[in-house]
Amino acid sequence: MNKIVLGAFALAFPLAALAAPENYTIDPNHTYAYFEVEHLGVSHQRGRFEHLSGKFTLDRAAKSGSVELNIETATVSSGDNVKGSRPRTLDDHLKTADFFNVAEFPRMSFKSTGVKFAGDNPAEIAGTLTLLGVTKPVTLKVERWVCKDNPMSKKPMCGGNASGSVKRTDFGMKYGVPAIGDDVLLWVSIEGYKD
Repeated sequence: MNKIVLGAFALAFPLAALAAPENYTIDPNHTYAYFEVEHLGVSHQRGRFEHLSGKFTLDRAAKSGSVELNIETATVSSGDNVKGSRPRTLDDHLKTADFFNVAEFPRMSFKSTGVKFAGDNPAEIAGTLTLLGVTKPVTLKVERWVCKDNPMSKKPMCGGNASGSVKRTDFGMKYGVPAIGDDVLLWVSIEGYKD
C-alpha cells in the first residue's frame, strides 16, 4: 500500500511543480517602453525610454500573473539629440519640467493589478502607471506572447508586445496641449528570463 501511495505522489509531484508560478527578470537589452503623440495636427511623433528594469510572474495553471516595470525617465529618446546651433534638443526639452521633469521624478513605474488570460497566455494586463508623482489606472492589451528557450543561450524566456493609452494631462503634463496631443499611445516590447 505504501508503494502505491509513494508512486502516486511521485507521479503527481512533477505536475505540481509545473503548476507553480514562474518568476522572470526583465532583459534590459531587449525591453523598451515606447510612446507616440500627435504633433501640431500634422504627424505622430514617437520616442522611447532606453532603460527599464523589472520582473513578471506567470502561473498558467491558475491563469494569473503580475508585472512590475521601472522606467528611468532620463533615458527618454526622441531621435533628436544633436543640438547644433539650437539652444537645446527635443530630448533635452523632454527632460525638463514641461514634460518628464527627470530631475524631480527620475523614475516612472507600472504595476499590475490583474492579468486576464486567453488560453495559456496573458491577454490583458490591468495596472497603475505612476508618472510625475501621479498614479492612474491603465490597461495594456497583450498583442503577442511567446515562451520558449532562447535558441542561443538555451535559457527559458518569455516575452511579447503590449499596448495601451493614457491622457498626459491626467498626470499633470500639460505643456503644448492641444497643439501637442493629449492622448498618448504606449506600447512595450518585453523579454524576460526565468529566475
